[in-house]
Amino acid sequence: MADHVVAKDRKILVAVDEGEESIYALSWCLKNMISRNSKDTLILLYVKPPRAVYSALDGTGYLFSTDILATMDKYSNDVAVCVIEKAKRTCREQADEVKVKVRVENGDPRDLICQVAQRINADVLVMGSHGYGLIKRALLGSVSNHCAQNVKCPVLIVKKPKCSSSGTK
Repeated sequence: MADHVVAKDRKILVAVDEGEESIYALSWCLKNMISRNSKDTLILLYVKPPRAVYSALDGTGYLFSTDILATMDKYSNDVAVCVIEKAKRTCREQADEVKVKVRVENGDPRDLICQVAQRINADVLVMGSHGYGLIKRALLGSVSNHCAQNVKCPVLIVKKPKCSSSGTK
């Protein structure tokens, strides 16, 4: 299917996170959107959620030391490295010839994904869907829905198929 696409220098922004859904979306993108001898650039974007704001003294009277805050930051950075490495490995395994760039941002994923798509002038944004039901989506918000409503470029939301009880997809 992807072999019939006219070669063009496209910027394909793929939002990745800790969930299987984003790696599935990346994999789907590599199989279905990237053609052989493609001049496309795949931009992997991971957004680290903002660290909760703590005062030096929490509500129970305990102090948050700089060591604890540094440990929280290190953990956040380690997660980002793991997510990006997994995404890059997926790219190498499925489309070694594709040009891959990486961006790691800090903040609210809903806003930053939209801002980065605009800033880099992405041709398409690819993202996975967690498949939350109505209640969870209302409580937690949907990053993919927010991006679909606010990004200027086309948005491809890839939904990971649910496994049936027999174990097949």
